[in-house]
Amino acid sequence: MNKDNIQTNLLFDQQHIWHPYTSAINPLPCYQVVKAEGVYIHLASGEKLVDGVSSWWTAIHGYNHPELNKAVQEQTQDFSHVMFGGLTHQPAIDLCRTLIDITPSGLDRVFLADSGSVSVEVAMKMALQYWACQGNGNKHKFITPRNGYHGDTFAAMSVCDPVNGMHSLFTDSLNQQIFAPSPQTRFDKQWNEDDIASLEELIHNHHHELAALIIEPIVQNAGGMRIYHPEYLKRCRQLCDDYGLLLICDEIATGFGRTGKLFACEHADISPDIMCLGKALTGGYMTLAATLCSEDVAQGVCQGEPGVFMHGPTFMGNALACAVANASLKLIQQGDWQQQVAQIEQQLKNDLLPCKNLESVADVRVLGAIGVVETKSAVNVAEIQKEFVKQGVWIRPFGKLVYIMPPYIISQPQLKQLTSAIYKALKNNK
Repeated sequence: MNKDNIQTNLLFDQQHIWHPYTSAINPLPCYQVVKAEGVYIHLASGEKLVDGVSSWWTAIHGYNHPELNKAVQEQTQDFSHVMFGGLTHQPAIDLCRTLIDITPSGLDRVFLADSGSVSVEVAMKMALQYWACQGNGNKHKFITPRNGYHGDTFAAMSVCDPVNGMHSLFTDSLNQQIFAPSPQTRFDKQWNEDDIASLEELIHNHHHELAALIIEPIVQNAGGMRIYHPEYLKRCRQLCDDYGLLLICDEIATGFGRTGKLFACEHADISPDIMCLGKALTGGYMTLAATLCSEDVAQGVCQGEPGVFMHGPTFMGNALACAVANASLKLIQQGDWQQQVAQIEQQLKNDLLPCKNLESVADVRVLGAIGVVETKSAVNVAEIQKEFVKQGVWIRPFGKLVYIMPPYIISQPQLKQLTSAIYKALKNNK
């Protein structure tokens, strides 16, 4: 593609296409992609970039994977989509059977949805309907730790951090939820019993109006990339049991091996009442999400009026998405991810630790295939991404966080290219 065509395309994009979290007045620069394979993104302008964020944490097997390609192609030859109301199909049946098998025990019902945010909406709706159908309609609020992020749709926004959740303009339009202080004990530090005290007090005082506690297990992702102690999650499960709340675990970002466990709940050896899945579910190929719940929740939701769960996305159970999700889960079940993620974790610890000595850096933290460098002040996204592209890597920082969540198939030299780029960029960022 010649330079004139590239510039024409990018100018049109800038003037007419709205990208995520971008201003229409002063949009961030965009780079045109022509191909992606393995861990590489190829730009129209000729650069070949190592992808450090797996296309927002989805492409865990890399791009253009032959097994995933094959699954899509074969399913297309049969049918791409049929409505899920009154119809079913083998890809959906196989997917739901696998999800029930591999998720924590007790999650025996699966609701398929379009995206992670929708799966959170579904989970919250389930919790509210569950209590209403038990004659406890006064249990209509949610409690959640600060620094959480659960999506950009309206119910999901209401349980995002009210300060850093990017939704402060909508405060008057959102349902008012109850926020506890965020967990402070780090994953690798000694548990501090004081860490749970505020949450316990709030639940004690408000349990009569609380439908559920919703939380991102072990890693608070877009709300700050904070990695907390498993004991906090264990205590959340205990408090929900003691006070009659449902526990919703949002595993959209952490599921499918990202933290070193297949699901982050496993670090605390707990099972939620409702679990949200998305992102890596299809290996980054298509949008698909799932909300799993216990049989008790499923039965409770459908007792009394209206007798059904009133939710039904048009593309629910999309056959193409289910087929490629099945292929992705088959790769996961081969078990290679365990060694891959362990190797990534060790290299991230070795390679990112020197960033702590940089003047601009406040903290470095690593868990599984997640590496986070927190700076003392917000980075200039446009400038630092330009620098990253020059170094042959794709890293998308936000706020004070320069992080990487690479595909599991990344090699040591490719990962070194990412970590070296971060060190160099932040060393020059005085």
